[in-house]
Parts: sequence; structure tokens; C-alpha cells
Amino acid sequence: MGIFGGQGDPERSMALLWAAPGAGDTRVAPGPRPGLSVDAIVEAAIAVADAGPVEGLSMRAVAERLGRSSMALYTYVPGKGELLDLMYDRVHAELPTRYDPDGGWRAAVTAWAGDLRAFYLRHPWVLQVSYARPVLGPNEQAVLEALTGILYETGLPARTLRSVVSALFHFVRGMAQTIAESRLAATATGVSDREWWVSRAGMLEKVAPDFAERFPMSVRLGRETADQYDDGAEGTSYLERGAEETFGTGLAVLLEGIEATRRNTSPGGSPEPGGAPWSPEGRAP
Repeated sequence: MGIFGGQGDPERSMALLWAAPGAGDTRVAPGPRPGLSVDAIVEAAIAVADAGPVEGLSMRAVAERLGRSSMALYTYVPGKGELLDLMYDRVHAELPTRYDPDGGWRAAVTAWAGDLRAFYLRHPWVLQVSYARPVLGPNEQAVLEALTGILYETGLPARTLRSVVSALFHFVRGMAQTIAESRLAATATGVSDREWWVSRAGMLEKVAPDFAERFPMSVRLGRETADQYDDGAEGTSYLERGAEETFGTGLAVLLEGIEATRRNTSPGGSPEPGGAPWSPEGRAP
């Protein structure tokens, strides 16, 4: 189960999230010593989370990184719930908010997907923050806005387009999660991917000697792709090399599907002005 954002006080979280960049100090009471600010606290918290694991994130850990006491931080940020929202939204500011339309929507979506995957791998803790309840900050919303803007150029109906946006988000996030976890697995368990597979495959032959007869298609596919990831880049795991190729193939298939859907549906029109924001999981009531 992931970590749920949006657990802090709604009024204080949303006010901090939507404050103008660098204006955090004017929104809260000044601290006991100069040099501390909402921005500084959030940047320090991101550094703590990037060093991982995110479970080690606490107001105390952030305060220690800043050379302050935990109590000093509470003057600026009400608590860990609000801090997590601010961190999550702040790192999304790294991502582009616009993609060049001149190369067509497919090239733009491909660039968007590559940027988002690279972002997740720079900050793997972000993958632990659940999509079920979006933070609803401006930078997170800008990532969604960028993709939606690209896909409106396809002419897909709004209802179809919304499902396409969700599918692309989940695909990129899922593939990034696989790579992030494969990087962590060897360190966390002390067993390399190759060692793990060799030991399990060897046992499988003993406990299920009829495996090939019971699962012939799985065995056939394994044999036909047995050498696919043997010569990966140094330092990458078997699972990571597989995920890298799956990402490219899967994204190409999704784009082909979008194009086929586009050809077989009527134009979708323009987005309606106003209204509540929405995430890949659903629209706010």
C-alpha cells in the first residue's frame, strides 16, 4: 500500500501549495531565526526523501538536515502531512509544461512519457505516493495539463481522451516502478537478479517436473526470448533491461491504439472552461 497525500489540514495545505513561488514566508509567521523558509524546508525534505527510504522522512530528519530543531519547522509547515504534499508537488516542477506540437502528437506524447519516467527514477519515493487522492497542487496539475493539451490535438471525444490520459499515466508509472524496484531489490535482499532466478528456476524443475506440459505457452515464450537481455549495460539488472524494452514496445502499442481509436471516432471538440480539476483517477466532486 502506498502513502496517501492530502492528509494534512486542507485549508493550510492548499494555501501553501498555491502560494506564489518564493512567497511562502509571507503566508506564515516568521521563524525564530533568519534563513529558514517554507521553500528551504521543502527542498531539505526532498533531499531526505531522495536519499531514501521515504519511510525515514520526518520533521525531525528534515530539521537535522537544516541544523534546526523540529519545533522551528512547525512555524512554517504545520506538520508532516502538509510537508509531504508540498514535496510531492514541488518536485513535479522539474517537468516540462509544454511540448513542441510541430512533430505531431505522437512525438510529443513519447517525449512526455520519457520525461515522466526519468522523473520518477530520479525521485523514486514519488512512486510511493498514491494516485488515489491527488495532492491537487499546481505543478502536479501542470503535468496533466501538458499531456491533455497534446491529446486534444487528436480530436478524440472527451470521454475517450480521459481514459487515454489515465492509461498513459498508469503505464509510465508502472514501468518506472518496476525499474525502481529492480534497482532496490539486490541492495535490499543481498541477492542479485541472476542469483535469484537461477535458484528459483532450479527448484521449479524439482517441485514441478511437468511445468512445461502445464504451461506450454509460457515455456515457449521464455525459450524464444531467452537471449533477449543477456548483454545489458553494466550495472543494470535482468528485470531492469526487460522493463526498458517493455517500455518502448508498450508505449508504441499504446500510441498505435490511440491512432486507431482516433481514426474510428468522431471529433471530440474543445475542453470546457471552468469546473473542478481532475486527475487520472477521477474528478473532484
